[in-house]
Amino acid sequence: MGRILIFGAGWLGHKFQEYLGAEVSAADITDGRQVAGALERVKPGTVINAAGKTGKPNIDWCETHRQETVASNVTGPLVLLKECLPRNIRLVHLSSGCIFNGPAPRPEGFSEEDEPRPASFYAWTKARAEEVLREFPVLILRLRMPIDGIPNPRNLITKLAGYPEIVDVENSLTAVEDLLFAAKRLIAEDAVGIFNVVNPGAVRHPEIMDRYRAMVDPGHAYRVISTEELYRKGMVKTGRSNCILDTRKLARAGVVLRPVSERIEECLKIYKTYWSDKSD
Repeated sequence: MGRILIFGAGWLGHKFQEYLGAEVSAADITDGRQVAGALERVKPGTVINAAGKTGKPNIDWCETHRQETVASNVTGPLVLLKECLPRNIRLVHLSSGCIFNGPAPRPEGFSEEDEPRPASFYAWTKARAEEVLREFPVLILRLRMPIDGIPNPRNLITKLAGYPEIVDVENSLTAVEDLLFAAKRLIAEDAVGIFNVVNPGAVRHPEIMDRYRAMVDPGHAYRVISTEELYRKGMVKTGRSNCILDTRKLARAGVVLRPVSERIEECLKIYKTYWSDKSD
């Protein structure tokens, strides 16, 4: 596998750093000189792109900051491609299943070959980056609504627990621990192309919060609202992706992840220990 350099010093970037024993670079991926300098210094065999704009506090930010979003989510990955290819460095790009929305054309969910259906500008930028990168020997990992046992603003469990109102829609999820495992396996196998890295099965947000109430915070309260009410109240400014991704290609590659229902429960057991420490 060789040395690994991660671009993107955020939540997932540091998760990969810890799991793979890799180095994280805070270089601006839109700046070819900064990227080249980092590559020449570290001389990695593999680069993982964990950089990108998702917006703060959410993807609505991307609607009003389109230039910055395109630079980070489209231009940046192409700069990495330009600098990695001539150096024979493997590029691994973290993408998102949010490029799809709505019912899939088959019961198993959207596959790696289905045409994107972006519901937001953010999702559009992720789809555009994939459109170019898939033409090169790049490993593209699509994750979806990541969950983890440690509280974090990017953790779906933390997000949902902070909302007094949630929608009841079925989605695929990615346990961060399984994302790290899958990435390591696929890199070791020299895999290229697109892989949906989500845990088998699907789940609704109220199911997660019901388990959260039973396992973490008995006093937690929330109300279920319709997607239409979400938009009518102005709680969101742009479309949100709700979709299920097909995991069969990942399984055929020999990477079989545990069902999403099991991983949610395991994450909540760990989450409870952090929540208890905070509430004491």
